[in-house]
Amino acid sequence: MDKIRPWLFVGTYRDTVNKMHLEQYSIRAMLQLADPVEQEGISALYLHVEDADPISAAHLEQGLKFIRNQKEMGHNVLVACGAGVNRASAFCTGALKEEENLSLLDAFKEVKRLHPESMPQMPVWKSLCIYYGEPVSYMEIIRLEKKI
Repeated sequence: MDKIRPWLFVGTYRDTVNKMHLEQYSIRAMLQLADPVEQEGISALYLHVEDADPISAAHLEQGLKFIRNQKEMGHNVLVACGAGVNRASAFCTGALKEEENLSLLDAFKEVKRLHPESMPQMPVWKSLCIYYGEPVSYMEIIRLEKKI
């Protein structure tokens, strides 16, 4: 699990089942993208998002609304998918874009800087570009991967 912001964390499915780890980072909400996990005292939203598929606008809207609402309530939020690489990094990118009014590319650069494993697959990246109306070439993402 890596901290993107004091309130936003990105991680893996394993993080969602490790109650002690969640308590260590004061996680009070989880957006789960791999499998649903219930933890006492932690709000959770599970969205069925396949790893290699585009993310629907409805799922992006629902997940980002959950993240932002939980932040507004003062909760630390973990966004987790299977490996913490593709789907979770995409939702964290969207959250930073919306919360900090960043461009899509700048939001991803920040997620990548703090969670170097971040690498949304092309269909996932295209989903973000379409959702936000910012056509950022996937080659920009690949270039970032090579710089790290």
